[in-house]
Amino acid sequence: MATFSYLTILFLVSSTLAHTVFSEIFKSHHMANWPKPPCKMYYSPDPFSDPKCPNITAYVCATSGQTYQNECFFCVDQWAWLM
Repeated sequence: MATFSYLTILFLVSSTLAHTVFSEIFKSHHMANWPKPPCKMYYSPDPFSDPKCPNITAYVCATSGQTYQNECFFCVDQWAWLM
């Protein structure tokens, strides 16, 4: 089994760390690239009925800074703004 010198090991470790750090810094964080939630599945056919969202905790953060319990609550709130 071949042995590596300390300089080779230092180079390999530092290049791996540099790649992980800099790949996240220069990554595009445009909100337009983020997936949109499938809100149509939560809308009730009857506009006067209350939507029934599941009691599941999977937080969704809106661009307004508000955090919702899950995407159903987010979609219902967006739907209320449209009406």
